[in-house]
Amino acid sequence: MPNASARALARRPIIVFGAFDRHNFGDILFAHVIARLLREHRPDAQPVFAGLAARDLRDCGGHHVVALASLAARWRDAPVGVIHAGGEVLTCDAWEAAVMLTRPEDAQASIARHGARADDRRAWARATLHTDALAPYIVGRETFAGASSICCNAIGGVMLDSRDAGFRAEVLTKLRSADFIGVRDMHTQNALQAAGVAARLMPDSVSIVAELFDDRIRAHASRDAVASVRRAFPRGYVAVQCSADFGDDATLARLAHQLDALAASSGFGIALFRAGAATWHDDIAVYERLAARMRHREVTVFRSLDVWDICALIAHSAGFGGSSLHGRIVAMAYALPRVNIVRSDDTMRVGKQAAYAQTWEIEHMPHMVPIDDLAPAMRDALDANRDALRHRARELAGMYRKAVAPLVAEALER
Repeated sequence: MPNASARALARRPIIVFGAFDRHNFGDILFAHVIARLLREHRPDAQPVFAGLAARDLRDCGGHHVVALASLAARWRDAPVGVIHAGGEVLTCDAWEAAVMLTRPEDAQASIARHGARADDRRAWARATLHTDALAPYIVGRETFAGASSICCNAIGGVMLDSRDAGFRAEVLTKLRSADFIGVRDMHTQNALQAAGVAARLMPDSVSIVAELFDDRIRAHASRDAVASVRRAFPRGYVAVQCSADFGDDATLARLAHQLDALAASSGFGIALFRAGAATWHDDIAVYERLAARMRHREVTVFRSLDVWDICALIAHSAGFGGSSLHGRIVAMAYALPRVNIVRSDDTMRVGKQAAYAQTWEIEHMPHMVPIDDLAPAMRDALDANRDALRHRARELAGMYRKAVAPLVAEALER
């Protein structure tokens, strides 16, 4: 019979909190990784998945997500374990979070109505999210005063220094109440260190997706959504993605030219896929316009939003090119060539994609390239040493597993 202490630990709620309350590829995968690792350590673990809004994303491979505010009201003084699942949560403000949780078809009206004045943005975000927090995807003991542990798994905040003083102060105060802080890039680690907050450097949790979920991903590769792409391109294909802000006519014309050149020189087809369907993510209409502009006919628009279909599409590709960080990280996990693209007006800014690649990428693999350099950069990536790619994939998975072990123990045993 287990003793009373063990029974109490087993009953203690564990909240996995993150931005998987909307359709975004990486965030949804974070929740799966954390849940699997918790159950490896304790098979009966039943974490509660929480976001800023209640959502059911099981139809696209996600989770049934509970609104954090309801859990805070119920368990404020309870000895809960809280795990921030990951992502660029240190710099997401309340307005951005509220807009991204709005249906894409309603977002423009909300932005037009509330976006012009800072006071209106704050009031609408507060009413939408039911929180006064400036940085709502980070919580500390101001929300769960009785928490037994608060942990941050491979989070990011590359642009934290560019935020205003009040926002930064809130983030740092919350982090100082955490028991474990892991960050996924050197830029975030250095920014926190300069502010007096110690954080461990660890790869993104999706680095372990091939190790944990390969059977599931291979099963999805045999289903119609991915199997039809593989049949259409028997010589192989490059998985390509771009966010909605690439959607102006001039940018699409340049991108189409690069994809035509890549397809012609490599012999590969082009499979356009969305890494997120939430507001300010990816737009199927942009992809259809892009495909229509291409002269090369070996192109398809992949329509599935199931995260396991997306993983399978990347895993069985010749390589990944796009703006998504997690498109890159899944390609890294499967030892595939990868290139991130950036709009011309963003080339001088170090975003999360560049920060991650600078921290973890192998030598000679392209990081972030302007649109007009996509085809040559992808050709360089396709020539990468495959043994080096496989070694790095194994290395990153092992580094993540080692780094996350104390977080899992903290959440389950403290």
